[in-house]
Amino acid sequence: MYGNSAGPPPSRGAATVITLRVLYAAAGFLTCGLLACVPLFRVAVLRGRWYDWTAAWVSLPLSIACLAVVGSLPETDHRTDAALAAALLLGAAATAHFLVLDIRLHAAPRAFTGHPRPPVHAPVAAPHQGPAHPAGFHPPHPAAPHPYAPPPYHPAPAPLDQVRAELDELSDYLRRHEGRDGRPEGGR
Repeated sequence: MYGNSAGPPPSRGAATVITLRVLYAAAGFLTCGLLACVPLFRVAVLRGRWYDWTAAWVSLPLSIACLAVVGSLPETDHRTDAALAAALLLGAAATAHFLVLDIRLHAAPRAFTGHPRPPVHAPVAAPHQGPAHPAGFHPPHPAAPHPYAPPPYHPAPAPLDQVRAELDELSDYLRRHEGRDGRPEGGR
């Protein structure tokens, strides 16, 4: 009754995508690996694969443990240097992983989901071959529709036409339900 409201969802602009990409990437590396899980969780949400979720959840206690070692041992201890290097590498690896996958996901062409595609290996029915003809003679074939052609497009009725149809139905209904004495019900 209100027309066609189904449409594609609004897409993010290029500036918004770049800003979010920079913020997620900066969260992993600029916090010295403490928030390395943030870009990994974003990848896990985007892709939804089990190993992405595992990497995101493992990075959280790993980065906390590395920074706890850095904070608890003296600066002259070699384990402090190794823990800080591990935390920085974790942040850099999480950032690189996020950037690679996010750029791939946004660059991938989106498939049209209106009509299913035929399988690649499916045989296509060939038109019926008639009797043999002399060399060089090709009889005309009637145009056959493609077996995977989309159904014809029928636009939705214009809102004005739909309103007219509903008003016609209403007036028919009112005519049928007039009072038995020939005048409208309610004395109007």
